[in-house]
Amino acid sequence: MDHRSPLERILRAIALTLVVLFFMFPIFWIVLMSLQTNETILRSPPSMSFVPTLKNYAAIIAGRLDSNVASMSIHFMGNLMNSVILSVGSVALALVLGVPAAYAFARHKFKGSEDIAFTLLSFRFAPPLLVLLPLTLYFQSLGLANTYVGLIWVYQLICLPLILWIVRGYFEDISPDIEHAYRIAGHGWFATFRKIALPLAGPGIAAAGLLAFIFAWNNFVFALVLASADKQPVTVGALAFVTASGIQYGQIAAAIVMSIAPTLLLALWAQKYLVEGLSLGAVKG
Repeated sequence: MDHRSPLERILRAIALTLVVLFFMFPIFWIVLMSLQTNETILRSPPSMSFVPTLKNYAAIIAGRLDSNVASMSIHFMGNLMNSVILSVGSVALALVLGVPAAYAFARHKFKGSEDIAFTLLSFRFAPPLLVLLPLTLYFQSLGLANTYVGLIWVYQLICLPLILWIVRGYFEDISPDIEHAYRIAGHGWFATFRKIALPLAGPGIAAAGLLAFIFAWNNFVFALVLASADKQPVTVGALAFVTASGIQYGQIAAAIVMSIAPTLLLALWAQKYLVEGLSLGAVKG
């Protein structure tokens, strides 16, 4: 039962409303810009009164960047698909490698395990520019430059440490007695891991996967250096909107809306797992 006074509840509701408006206003303004022409956006003084149009979205989907001087082709939809391939592939590989490793670090303590785990975590802290030059040379010699496989491999520097440490903390919060009881019943360690540990750690794994997906989606430096235009994600492809002939703010806004929509929808769909996974100690460690 809520024992707060009506005044406290009203003040709390007002405070929450102001916080939501503060953080959501930039997104709201970008959506409004995406539904306006460049002339409407640049008029002075600005006005909330305008006739909505979908021309900006149509131009982005058609791959046409309209400017005041001429029209040029862009590959934004290809960049968007590249982001999906790279982010999904990176998170999937990181989950396959990171979840068993996190379970091993949580359940099997051995000499040097903490040092190994911290070394893996330190990859997440290292500046990307620190590894770009050697990675470029290695990729060129191995034939991995400008390939999805090579980029997904490099994205493990982003996804794998994050998943390893979040999921490890979540496994440590699960009582090992449950697994011991299942093992006593005659089941092997792999069956215990698959049928007991994984379901109990589900919210933590979902939270880690979602955060890794967001970080991978927003990466810029790796794809800028290690990939050409046909493999670059939206973060790099957005540079095509900056031209010498002018800036089409409406099309840029439409591109922003389309680029943040996948992560926003995924976060809304998985918010239950995200809150549960992070609130039950999944970030401990």
